[in-house]
Amino acid sequence: MISPYILNILIFICIYIILAVSLNVAIGYTGLLNLGHVAFFGIGAYTSALLTKAGVPYIVALICAGVFAAILGFLLILATYRLKGDYLALATLGFNFVIYSLMLNMIFLTNGPLGIAGIAKPSIFGLAIKTNFSYFIFVAVICTISVSIIYFLMRSPFGRLLEATRDDEIGLRVLGKNTFALKSKAMVISAFFAGIAGSLFAHYITYIDPTSFTLPEVILIVTIVIVGGLASIKGSIIAAFVILIVPEALRFVALPSSILGPTRQIIYALILIIILMFRPRGISGRVDLK
Repeated sequence: MISPYILNILIFICIYIILAVSLNVAIGYTGLLNLGHVAFFGIGAYTSALLTKAGVPYIVALICAGVFAAILGFLLILATYRLKGDYLALATLGFNFVIYSLMLNMIFLTNGPLGIAGIAKPSIFGLAIKTNFSYFIFVAVICTISVSIIYFLMRSPFGRLLEATRDDEIGLRVLGKNTFALKSKAMVISAFFAGIAGSLFAHYITYIDPTSFTLPEVILIVTIVIVGGLASIKGSIIAAFVILIVPEALRFVALPSSILGPTRQIIYALILIIILMFRPRGISGRVDLK
């Protein structure tokens, strides 16, 4: 039997695979430097938690988490459609802080800084998912379905249009394609799966608060995408394992307690730097970060 510690790591890896692969749709395939992905993650978590506490079946709450995040993803791209590159990155980063402030201050809905406790474990058609092993199987299935859907979308003509938008947006417009519609669809898809990941996170942890969806999470998810490589689903999957397992492995390195934390961070940073020195495009990247 797999130990609870290993199962815990595997569950988080599955959740972050969904987050990284979905973010790669926006950044890697479409060229949208979106730093607001964690906001969609949090929106999905809060939506699912609030709906299940109101008595809504989990499957419905899971879908609503993705749909609500997708709606806000569309509104975000609608508000920022004239922005590109660094300006888009700053605007979407600001979106994170807006959502964080709403989570913190809408006490009547989110319970503010106290967060939402006692979130129920999922129950699928009357079958309760209570153990870590059963939850891992559930998350792994959702992760596989999510990644498969994104993979086939990115390999379809639609996916090639997204890549054309990234590489030569003006040329694509000359050919009569609506690049705004393509960007909107990419952001909606990306946000939808981030919302799904948020639901899985909330019902696994069973407690969420605004601090679960802050800047360190943005850095972690973007790091996975960059290390894995842009426009590479395989790279994002491999990087999720690397980025999440390395810090856990460093826990077993014998170091004095006074320097334990900083030394782990230094070793972790060095590993990432070495990967990017020898693989500038990431583990399996196909394009450069512009």
